[in-house]
Parts: sequence; structure tokens; C-alpha cells
Amino acid sequence: MTLLLVVAVTVAAGLLALAGVASTLARRRIGLLHLWGAALLEVLLLVQGALAVVQLVRGERLADTPTFLGYLAGIVLLPVAGALWARTEPSRWAGTVLAVAAGAVGVMIWRLLELWEATGG
Repeated sequence: MTLLLVVAVTVAAGLLALAGVASTLARRRIGLLHLWGAALLEVLLLVQGALAVVQLVRGERLADTPTFLGYLAGIVLLPVAGALWARTEPSRWAGTVLAVAAGAVGVMIWRLLELWEATGG
């Protein structure tokens, strides 16, 4: 795991969550800005995931590999699921759906970093 990417994911997730909340407060559905934000977040997560998987294949050992892989699979699916759900939500709450998904990503990425750095001792 790369700390720089963790911070980038956190910033992107925070900005996407703010955009979602702003659209909810404005009583508007999500737009292209929200979808591009979710796409950027997804790309960052895929890069982070690919780097982590490469390091695991090269022999990096974690204290709790199954939990790490579960979090990794879940975090990669969250922006896609949030964006799809938000696009099908006909009300103003679509932004909230996306904000919750982005907020969950912002928390989960730091948990992934904790799991990565755990010594298992």
C-alpha cells in the first residue's frame, strides 16, 4: 500500500462526499461532475489494489490476509455501486447515496492501511 495513494483516495472521497451532500442540499440529482468524481475515485482504488496485489504475489505477508482481501474487494466495489444506485435514484437523495459510499471509502482505505502495516506479532 502506498501512503500517497491512500491520501489521494481520501481527498477524492471527501470531495465526492461534499459534492453529494451539496446536491442533496440543493435538492438536485447528481450530474456528470459526480460521475467523474466516482470514476476518479475508482481509478485510484484500482491502482492501489493492483499495487497491493502485486506486492502480495511477490511475497509480502500480512497478519490478516483474508480480512485485507475482503476490505480490498469491498472498497473497489463501493464507488461503482454508489454511482449506479445514485443514477437510478429519482429523488434528490441520489447525492446522499453517493456521499455515503464515498464516506465509507474514505474510512475503509485507512483501515486497509492499518491492516497492511500490522505486524501480526
